[in-house]
Amino acid sequence: MGLDYGTRRIGVAMSDELLLTAQGSNTIFNNTPSETIAAIARLVKENGVVEVIVGLPINMNGSHGQKAKEVIEFTENLMKSVTVPVKTWDERLTTREAERALLEADMSRAKRKRLNDMIAAQLILQGYLDYRRKG
Repeated sequence: MGLDYGTRRIGVAMSDELLLTAQGSNTIFNNTPSETIAAIARLVKENGVVEVIVGLPINMNGSHGQKAKEVIEFTENLMKSVTVPVKTWDERLTTREAERALLEADMSRAKRKRLNDMIAAQLILQGYLDYRRKG
């Protein structure tokens, strides 16, 4: 499972059983930390997830800004609520890449807003799956 953490929404992507491809799954509204963690834990259990990959927004110079610190805190809380490994993955530019793909698909602004987080999660997870296959 791949997650694109945002203060309002969290994009979710799942891989196929062979861990080859990532598909956008849905978006979770980030209401309260406990509700959000519980919703993700349910998805992990219901979908037989074996690993959770959370996009980490590292600055272009490699440093961790405030957003990265929020993601690390979220990841640490998630680790306490699921029994599978939870890892972070460098997500630099995935949100922009997702937005560009949706613009090229000529989607309306409203539809892009709904899908952007899910597509970003898909890109994060696919990057991780590709890395695993090569390593």
